Amino acid sequence: MHEYDAQTAVTPTGDGVYAADLSDGWHVGGGINGGYLLAIIGRAISTHLPAKPHPLAVSAYYLSASTAGPAEVALDVRRDGGTVSTVAADLRQVDQARITALATYGDLGRLGDDVRTTAEEPHLPPVEECVPSSMAPEEVRRVAPLMQRFDMRFHPDHIGWAVGEPGRTGAISAWFRFADGREPDPVSLLLAVDALPPVTFDLGMPGWAPTLELTAHVRAVPAPGWLKVRHATRNMAGGMFEEDCEVWDSTGRLVAQSRQLARQPRPTAG
Repeated sequence: MHEYDAQTAVTPTGDGVYAADLSDGWHVGGGINGGYLLAIIGRAISTHLPAKPHPLAVSAYYLSASTAGPAEVALDVRRDGGTVSTVAADLRQVDQARITALATYGDLGRLGDDVRTTAEEPHLPPVEECVPSSMAPEEVRRVAPLMQRFDMRFHPDHIGWAVGEPGRTGAISAWFRFADGREPDPVSLLLAVDALPPVTFDLGMPGWAPTLELTAHVRAVPAPGWLKVRHATRNMAGGMFEEDCEVWDSTGRLVAQSRQLARQPRPTAG
């Protein structure tokens, strides 16, 4: 079993509740990575709705920082239609809500393949010419062990923050895949949209940037192989910034999009 599958596993306990165990390996800054938590919620919903296994739209509000250890996902199916279902979900630890979410699920294989887009695939140099995440500064890897879960190859123009020379373009892009070679699927895209370092690193503002709200749209089943992930921001105000993400698969298809609102980075403990 791949690491991601083992550490996002959920077990039904009855009445739409699923038990999970949050792994410390997905820790970043002051809590567990929000994309990892969203993938656990997503897996619980997929398990609960086997005829509609794929997330189409998920909006999540992050109420408090999660910690490693036992958790549960409580589901409430609000509507179970012919092609899509809508589900409310709460991720809880010790009777404290960590995340509350609303999700629409369906079967991407039944929704047709008519693609019309003006979106432009981001340009990345070949994988071997990009900068591997294993070269991140030791202090970054110490406070963000989740980076060890992935193989990320950053665009050379978007990695200056690692040597104290941020590009200040408001963008970070990278090739992305799981470190153990697991291929992407629709639920894992909920993790991919929140896996790169916060785009504020490129603005010279490293540190933990807690997510307040994240909405993800999954547009297609990703093809096997490397993903291209790009984060960008255009506005920071009131101590918050938005982060827009696009995920493209190995065939050059846009397979996921997201926008999140997050707090300005906070210093992380050593």
